Amino acid sequence: MTVLLQIRNAHKRYGDQILLDGAECTLGGNTKVGFIGRNGAGKSTLLKCILGDDELDTGEIIRHPKLKIGYLRQHDPFLPGETALEFLMRDSAQPDWKCGEVAGEFEIKGRMLESPMQNLSGGWQTRVKLSALLLHEPNLLLLDEPTNFLDLRTQILLEHFLRSFQEACLIVSHDRAFLNATCDSTLDLSMGELTLFPGKVDEYLEYQQGLREHDQRTNASIAAKRKQLQEFIDRNRARASTATRAKSKSKMLERLEVKENSANHANATIRAPQVEPRQGPALRTRDLAIGYPDRTISTNVGLEIDHGTRAAIVGDNGQGKTTLLRTLVHSLDPVEGEVKWGYGCELGTYAQHVYTSLPENKTVLEFLEYEAIPGTKNQTILDTAGSMLFRGAAVEKKIRVLSGGERARLCMAALLLGKANVLILDEPGNHLDVETVEALADALIDYKGTVVFTSHDRHFLKRVATTYIEVRDGKVTQYRGDYDAYMYMVQKEIDDAESSRHPGNPTKKNAPSSANPKNTSKNVPSKSSPTLDDRSLRKQIGNLEKNIAKLDQQKKSIHEQLMASSDPQAAMKLHEEMTKVSAELETAETRWADLQEQLEQFEE
Repeated sequence: MTVLLQIRNAHKRYGDQILLDGAECTLGGNTKVGFIGRNGAGKSTLLKCILGDDELDTGEIIRHPKLKIGYLRQHDPFLPGETALEFLMRDSAQPDWKCGEVAGEFEIKGRMLESPMQNLSGGWQTRVKLSALLLHEPNLLLLDEPTNFLDLRTQILLEHFLRSFQEACLIVSHDRAFLNATCDSTLDLSMGELTLFPGKVDEYLEYQQGLREHDQRTNASIAAKRKQLQEFIDRNRARASTATRAKSKSKMLERLEVKENSANHANATIRAPQVEPRQGPALRTRDLAIGYPDRTISTNVGLEIDHGTRAAIVGDNGQGKTTLLRTLVHSLDPVEGEVKWGYGCELGTYAQHVYTSLPENKTVLEFLEYEAIPGTKNQTILDTAGSMLFRGAAVEKKIRVLSGGERARLCMAALLLGKANVLILDEPGNHLDVETVEALADALIDYKGTVVFTSHDRHFLKRVATTYIEVRDGKVTQYRGDYDAYMYMVQKEIDDAESSRHPGNPTKKNAPSSANPKNTSKNVPSKSSPTLDDRSLRKQIGNLEKNIAKLDQQKKSIHEQLMASSDPQAAMKLHEEMTKVSAELETAETRWADLQEQLEQFEE
């Protein structure tokens, strides 16, 4: 495999903060790597160094002579009044027919190509920028948080594109579902070191958790040993007859060091406001129409959300999700009808624009003291700041020097210091790292109040939401079905559109979709193919059940060995073996489900 990029002994620091400390990594051709790490760890800085926009303090980045990088930048590279087609032709120097052909892969066609870029939503602008990348024919894509503010359909189209892209990708993202769908390897930047793991992000996080538990057990054992040695030294160093032994024990004590890893660094432990659970409706709308004086977006909006519900507002960008949310919190007047919150509802709001309009000259602590309920103890404020990773000197930072992720966490901390029993959250996971998003999901699940939120993060949605409100084509529909079913509907629409655009081309649909809870097309035998008889089906099912039990036992055994291992190399080998066994188990279980469905059809 061709080595496209090699990072050797990289060091980089800003002031007292060490971002890279002897970091090393090798990226090969046709590899898709998910790049994770805490906010502020240095991911964006490393991307800048790879691009040549920044330099390492020491170390080197070796690039293949034929390396051609495509970088999805956060800023908009469009000229005033420029249409999508004009931008693509200018940026790529390709003819209009070629630009139109590639843009069609992202459903940009017809009038959309002739639309000025400033008139397109953020999701459609991202589709145009992705088309521009593809037109440059790069062999390494660098994507920095590509799913931020992308609607669900654009995310799925991007997944399809990346799965069919035959070159290398390095993707920074906090969206676990997106990374699992697109990347086969995981790169983690932690404590200045790079770790390249040969597996998906979920597998890596599971592996890391195993290492943390092992290190915690080892450190506990070392701490007990240190205490025992210290007690011996204290008892014996003053006596001449035992002073030599005490000195020997002192040297042993010096050699016993607690192992430091990411487990020793603070995680975001989020605690939602403590509120009394309530019964009955929290929100009702009657004959509601939402929009603006010159444009009505949706009419006849009838919603009823009970106390304790966690309602997710879903739909494509530009359909009116934020307009609906603003109307519900009374920051936008209804076109007609009414929004009525239940008695005693106290709203706390977290919106996309909040962390861009903070008081720049205040410190973190000053801002939280101002936002907290009057009378809140100073220690409570510090504890809440600490739960969002503002510890020690970090609480004295001026807001103007905070990163986007730090500002988002600060706004969340301010919300947690309130007493709201209804939380209104507009894209709460954007700019938060994987660990913080997980902690937020845990907190919202434990929260006794009501939550209304928007999100495009499928992993977050599936964990948190108990009901769904879809905004689409001028309608607002409260949907109480399973999220997998909603995802299947969206996926099917995209697949059908791609099939019509690529008739007879199966490559667009050959990648499995986690959104489809049951792919019925592969489960039903065609009439032209021979079907198994009842006896053969039962025999195969019986053999599969034995194999599944055997593989499951192997997986448990490997997991136990992984937990007991103290050798990182051995642990890595064990995890690779577990990944292989897990894949075999998944294949066997899928085959078992297929045969069971055939048996049911046979018996009918």
